Amino acid sequence: MTPLARTVYNACGLLLSGLLLMGLPQTAEAGVVKRLPNEYQATLAGRERVSINEGWRFSRFTSNPDSLSYDTMKNWILPASNDFIVSGTKHQRPTGTSPGSNVQYVQASFDDSKWETVNVPHDWAIKGPFRASGIPNSMGALPINGVGWYRRNLTITSSDADKSIFLDIDGAMSNSAVWINGNLIGGWPYGYNSFRLDLTPYLKTGENVLAVRIDNPNNFSRWYPGAGLYRNVWLVKVDQTHVAQYGTYITTPSVSASSAKVDLTVQVENKGTASRQVDVNTDIYVLDSKTGQAGGDIVASFSKVTTSVAAGAKQSVNASATVANPRLWGPKPEQEPNMYVAVTTLSANGTVIDSYETNFGIRTITYDSNKGILVNGKRVYIQGTCNHHDQGSLGAAFHLRAAERQLELLQEMGGNALRMSHNPPAPELLDLADKYGFVVLDEIFDVWRQQKIRDDYHVYFDEWHEADLRNFIRRDRNHPSIIAWSIGNEIVEQTSAAGGATARELRGIIKVEDPTRQVSAGLNNAKAGSEFASALDIPGMNYQGEGRGTSFDSAFPSYHSTYPDKVIWSTESSSGVSSRGTYIFPVTSANSTTVGAGSGEDTKNLYVSAYELYAVSWGSSPDKVFGMQDKYPYVAGEFVWTGWDYIGEPTPFDTSARSSYFGIIDLAGFKKDRFYLYQARWNPTVVHRRMAHILPHWTWPNRVGQVTPVHVFSSADEAELFVNGKSAGRVQKKPSNYRFRWDQVTYQPGELHVVTYKNGTKWAEETVRTANAAAKLNITADRTTIRGDGHDLSFITIAVVDENGTTVPEASNAITFSISGPAEIVSTDNGNAADFTAFPSLTRNAFSGLALAVVRSKSGASGDITVRAQATGLTGAEIVLKAA
Repeated sequence: MTPLARTVYNACGLLLSGLLLMGLPQTAEAGVVKRLPNEYQATLAGRERVSINEGWRFSRFTSNPDSLSYDTMKNWILPASNDFIVSGTKHQRPTGTSPGSNVQYVQASFDDSKWETVNVPHDWAIKGPFRASGIPNSMGALPINGVGWYRRNLTITSSDADKSIFLDIDGAMSNSAVWINGNLIGGWPYGYNSFRLDLTPYLKTGENVLAVRIDNPNNFSRWYPGAGLYRNVWLVKVDQTHVAQYGTYITTPSVSASSAKVDLTVQVENKGTASRQVDVNTDIYVLDSKTGQAGGDIVASFSKVTTSVAAGAKQSVNASATVANPRLWGPKPEQEPNMYVAVTTLSANGTVIDSYETNFGIRTITYDSNKGILVNGKRVYIQGTCNHHDQGSLGAAFHLRAAERQLELLQEMGGNALRMSHNPPAPELLDLADKYGFVVLDEIFDVWRQQKIRDDYHVYFDEWHEADLRNFIRRDRNHPSIIAWSIGNEIVEQTSAAGGATARELRGIIKVEDPTRQVSAGLNNAKAGSEFASALDIPGMNYQGEGRGTSFDSAFPSYHSTYPDKVIWSTESSSGVSSRGTYIFPVTSANSTTVGAGSGEDTKNLYVSAYELYAVSWGSSPDKVFGMQDKYPYVAGEFVWTGWDYIGEPTPFDTSARSSYFGIIDLAGFKKDRFYLYQARWNPTVVHRRMAHILPHWTWPNRVGQVTPVHVFSSADEAELFVNGKSAGRVQKKPSNYRFRWDQVTYQPGELHVVTYKNGTKWAEETVRTANAAAKLNITADRTTIRGDGHDLSFITIAVVDENGTTVPEASNAITFSISGPAEIVSTDNGNAADFTAFPSLTRNAFSGLALAVVRSKSGASGDITVRAQATGLTGAEIVLKAA
């Protein structure tokens, strides 16, 4: 970087740091400022990235209000994909008047004052009501369907003259089309992909009308997709010659303790009408984990490259640098997720015209067919979870704090890996994976050419799959957390020759865009030796590894023998199901069994037993999966279906409930018993994770004198249970067992107490007591200080307790929330998959003694926030938060 460039960059960085220090999140404990690269709006030398999330007008129509459709608009939308078409034919924008130019909603003269005022990210469906007409329970029974119109003004000043101005949409669900000043400028059908549109030719100085149309059919997803502008929206202003979209690619081909070689490609785009000569300079800094800023001195610099870029063209330049004594990125807890930032500047005639930041990590990945995945030479056994993109009662609209909370709980459990099921995630989620130290299987498609649902992605696959895949790879490939790409999940054509050919095509595209990582997919039917499985670098098995259902017929040996040089893993495992805190009798004596009437189901209340022994017909309990993984130690690990419950797919009550039972953590974020079973397996030796977890609860007034099995989850190898002070026996854990069981305990009110041992030494103890009648509410918050920015959240837990503070485990009292101060309650929940109360309701029944309220700050406000909870016949509770 030239001295002038460095001065300008540092000055801008200091200014931005000061602004961020005033407005970015602080933890309740230490007041640590946090910033992620996709969370902030940046003004660097020559570049502005401005959030336009606020101040939209919105209206939803259940029938088509404008006679538009993808088919009528696609010739104007397809050219948006041209930057990502290499193998196919690029699309020419038609001449003449574009569709929709006469629709009133795109006109400046239209009066939208009666429309709803919203901020994005926005999910129009999440407020309900449930049981929406024509929407199946598999999609959450929420009103995702219809046409949604969003409008807002953009003010362009004379200082923006001669700039290129882009609209970046991180995600719009789905079939989006965008107009500026009445001109259809493009769109993107696939609701999970991010995309960019060039506004420049259509803007004018002064006020400009931006209109976005979203169009969702009734039945286009297997799970809850959300609806609307559900991720962040940005305006990017740059010089006509600038670093292109996703315009840097960084790899670290050679890494040792003393040095790391860093290779960089920078793509420069010239939107001007004349050729331009530019100097490309890039410096590397340590990324400060507290501020998200470049910290300290330059640690390495790439040699300056001078290039000439023709008008209307792009030009790539390459350079290498060496970082001495590199701080490696690696997954927690054994390694640290250290990050760097490469700051690239473009200069013309000695003046900086653009600046661009690229966060990256220095690390190596080794794919070993017998050891699995090695990061920096250390084996990382995949302790992963699959997760859909919704954030519970907040819906699909992305909230940074909700994503942090999800990852924090998964990491507490011992999770170290995420499968993005089954679509590109919000960019910020990958930033968090980098920061928290998770490894990621990044996934693009759930369907290819053959449909699973009538209006799913198969409609667009032929025209869009190349652009969607290249877009996805280019956006995400600088994230060190990503260790592999997935091209599909349970693809219908996986057993056909055509499916194998498509798999080879998609893998080939990825290898062009990123030759450093291997390619996987989730296979539920394809066998070892099939064309599809053979096309993959890492064959991923959905349930085939542990054997489906009660079968122990494992596909691991056949895959390992067929592909002795390939890593194999379980891309989906278990599919255990349960309802938090509910226990159904009798309890199976098996270590895994299929859920059904008389086998773990309460068909009246739509509960599944929380003894965590029950799974769907193709799935298995965690215990069975652990046993099969241990039997075949060459398997790289597993991605459990799922880490969190999610909206939709309410198996086994597919047509009766509204959200899943699969999660290890329920929809409200409360831990199921299964959480502790995985924690005992995945985080067994860390001292502060020493634990013994007893189930069930011990408040059974209708079971006095009846057999009530007691199970304990712990990483200990021996345990003794005491029932009302009397030993029920000291049990040793056998190699094939992953829990302690006392299946003949007779219930009497009082106390359960367990003492566990490891290698003959006392390990952990736990006590569960019989609760008395509900007497009061107890209130806690995950964070008591939040940012007053209109986005930050606090998650408020209410427990119904007796006079001693013991949670009443079957309490279902109606709890009413209220709030005062600069915040609002945006949703409530309780984790009950069969509760059809609308999420915004301020009254929510407790489920298994607990309920949740989500509080969001108001923009620009500060001060005390008081949250109150009341229930008839009980002493209420309140808590004071602070917005700062």
